[in-house]
Amino acid sequence: MRYEAPPWLKGGHAQTVWPALFIHLPRPPYRREVWSTPDGGKIAVDCIDGECGKPLVVLFPGLEGGSDSHYAKALMLEVQARGWHGAVPHFRGCGGISNTLRRAYHAGDSAEIGWILERLAENHSVVLTAGVSIGGNMLLKYLGETGRSALTHAAAAISVPLDLAAASAQLDRGLGKVIYTRMFMATLKPKAREQLARHPGLFDGYKLDSAKTFREFDNLVTAPIHGYRDAFDYWDRASSKPFLSRIETPTLVLNAKNDPFLPPSALPSPQDTSHWVTLEQPEEGGHVGFATGRFPGQLDWLPKRLLAYFDQQLAAGPQP
Repeated sequence: MRYEAPPWLKGGHAQTVWPALFIHLPRPPYRREVWSTPDGGKIAVDCIDGECGKPLVVLFPGLEGGSDSHYAKALMLEVQARGWHGAVPHFRGCGGISNTLRRAYHAGDSAEIGWILERLAENHSVVLTAGVSIGGNMLLKYLGETGRSALTHAAAAISVPLDLAAASAQLDRGLGKVIYTRMFMATLKPKAREQLARHPGLFDGYKLDSAKTFREFDNLVTAPIHGYRDAFDYWDRASSKPFLSRIETPTLVLNAKNDPFLPPSALPSPQDTSHWVTLEQPEEGGHVGFATGRFPGQLDWLPKRLLAYFDQQLAAGPQP
């Protein structure tokens, strides 16, 4: 994989920022469904209708992402070209559907993954599942918790912040804070204010105005709303890295070593995983970038890699 970045933007930042902003893909022919959640909320699921009997590829997006994220469009266009089915479920408050509940979504919400896959599996005999960033963290945690009962034939997790404490520390300083944390806070904080307006007293609105880091936001909003003591308790209990050793579904875990969201020291080694897990850690790729070719680059490497892994697992058949 080789990407020729602009001279003023190098390394993982080039692979992360440039693909998301400047490589434009057509929008796949999504068909939207709006689902009621088990606790009375609503989520949007954007679907690709494939040929009868073909596999379903489910993609759980990253933080504040959705079906229009560059990686989602790239994967779903490849899924469509194969005649397969596709689904991109949005997390609470994303995809244009307002969140009216006290709770939102968070990195440890494996139960959300579970009920979505359960509903999708009712209509598809072969389900293949991918998760990006925080969506990948939720997916890996689900796989570790459910073991052989996981409702997917194979899985892939891309650019996952497997160690949330290390990832948050990385994003709350230097360029991480200037570029990425500021970008996420621009959408997370307004959504939190909407929740507070619907549910007065949910948290301290004055402190929200001054929150500028993930530690401050998670300590004030994410952790207490979702039953965690504080940000550190949330990061510790929600991180997916400890669950890798309990996975019993063929799973590809793909992390670029130059991902600006996670230091290389936090990446897992084979000793951290079960034999069902394949670790792939290329030198380049940034955070869900993996652009290739000459400027401005192409985004076909990642979807082709994921589908090649799924092809391999389908060919292998059920494993003991």
